[in-house]
Amino acid sequence: MLSSTWNFIKRHKRKFIFAGVFVGGVYLLGKYAQRKIQEMQEREAAEYIAQARRQFHFESNQRTCNMTVLSMLPTLRETIVHHLNSESLTALLKTKPANKLEIWEDLKIISFTRSIVAVYSTCMLVVLLRVQLNIIGGYLYLDNSVTKNGMTPLAPPDVQQQYLSSIQHLLGEGLIELITVVKKAVQEVLGPVPLKQSLTLQELEEQLTQIRLLVEEGCASSKHKSLSWYMMPDEEDTLASQACGLTENDVTTIKLLNETRDILESPDFTTVLCTCLSRGFIRFLDNMSEFFRPPQGDSNPSSTPDRLSHVSLPLAKIIPIINGQIHSICSEIPSHFVQDLLLVDQVKEFAANVYETFSTPQELQN
Repeated sequence: MLSSTWNFIKRHKRKFIFAGVFVGGVYLLGKYAQRKIQEMQEREAAEYIAQARRQFHFESNQRTCNMTVLSMLPTLRETIVHHLNSESLTALLKTKPANKLEIWEDLKIISFTRSIVAVYSTCMLVVLLRVQLNIIGGYLYLDNSVTKNGMTPLAPPDVQQQYLSSIQHLLGEGLIELITVVKKAVQEVLGPVPLKQSLTLQELEEQLTQIRLLVEEGCASSKHKSLSWYMMPDEEDTLASQACGLTENDVTTIKLLNETRDILESPDFTTVLCTCLSRGFIRFLDNMSEFFRPPQGDSNPSSTPDRLSHVSLPLAKIIPIINGQIHSICSEIPSHFVQDLLLVDQVKEFAANVYETFSTPQELQN
């Protein structure tokens, strides 16, 4: 019995060897495939967790942006009011001075200038902080989740502070220059308009459009090539002008400033800023429309756009309304004006693109 079995095995030895190799190969292949599937599942899980962490960090960063904007609006408002002090002129008018008409003319220019500057500077503050905090946010994400192996942080605290302090240009020299440009445009457009002349809401919008054209098209022909200059000074005005004595943190800050300047000068940023400005001036006019209502005794008190187009107010009555708009525009309490800007889709998409760029490791970008 054993002999016949052994003979059978000898006769079919190759088949047994092949079968053994095949079965073993199938087993090893199965184990290999199982291990690869497990590795793929673990990699997908890790990528999902990383993406979820990244998304959470981004959303948290946007909330920080919103709170930062609101916290800075009082400072912006106070600075504008300081440079365009209409309250002193209003107080003078109450004393019934001999040059009353002259004071009214000054009040006209200052009131329009400060509300228009408030719209421009608030829009600039919103988009500039979006860019800066998403650049920093992207680098912080990398510092916290990628470069934990002892490498030098991409954005150490001192660099963050130095970099973010560049916002002071918008609140300082940039704002003063913006006031000068806007005031000149207001004088050119509204200077010849008599105080007694009545304007409809549509005519007021046309006046604002003319002022905007002078401000924004004038940038192209002036030494400041675009609106971005009001948010960040030219490169030669930064720390780079200090040819010697730069620390490692200074060099990093200059790198961040240059990266920011590149973004501010990009066509995409210009589009986003223009979208914000358009939304801002629409909201500004919406606020003004509340005062262009038909009289209460009107037999047809409908407030449709067609009805409002026939309601007019003397410029002298529009001035105090315009003058008070800054408190709605630059309000630290979330107003319709600020909320509109913070919720602009193009702003959110642009912020996401900036964060994506700066939270992606360099080797993955190449």
